[in-house]
Amino acid sequence: MIDAYAKTYLHDDLRWIREALLSKLDGLSEYDIRRPLTLTGTNLLGLIKHLSITEARYFGEVFDRPFPEPVPRWDDESQRGADMWATEHETRAEIVDRYRRAWDHADATINALAIDAAGHVPWWPRPDVKLFNILVHVLTETSRHAGHADILREQLDGTVGVDGASTVQQEKDAAFWADRRAKIERAARAVRPTSAEDGPDPVPPPGKQSPGDQPG
Repeated sequence: MIDAYAKTYLHDDLRWIREALLSKLDGLSEYDIRRPLTLTGTNLLGLIKHLSITEARYFGEVFDRPFPEPVPRWDDESQRGADMWATEHETRAEIVDRYRRAWDHADATINALAIDAAGHVPWWPRPDVKLFNILVHVLTETSRHAGHADILREQLDGTVGVDGASTVQQEKDAAFWADRRAKIERAARAVRPTSAEDGPDPVPPPGKQSPGDQPG
């Protein structure tokens, strides 16, 4: 009984966080969903592309139920990092649609197998796993990247929460958030060594871009 409950619980959470992550693309331009917003290049559409491969691989070959479309081999060094960004030839629709197809394939695997069904992950130090391990792993991975997407979207236009109606501007006015940010900054500066020099503001206000962020 607890096994059926655990599988349903984890699967429902996975389905919810997938949709929450996709909602971060809503209302944004092609440029903004592709923009590298961290020093390592993290971007919204790249997170979706990465997770489509994650689901296809973990709920596919791990259980000998291969995804019916090409997926980069896990041991192909030339493909490392290529799943984290979209080329100019890849469209939003292509990447989102592939993610949804990966969901369908993953859901079919989850529904077909018992939670203790055996799988094999050749790139893990302990490769012999059960469906339970993979459900937890993919849910954790998706939730982690959904958190990244939350921060990226807030940097772009101030949107927070799991839908476009929940925004910083609607919940509080700009003066409130500017005051809060200044208060937190003062607290941070109060504990730094006195010899530290002031650095540049690392996070622009929501919806603002520095000149260097403009598309070329």
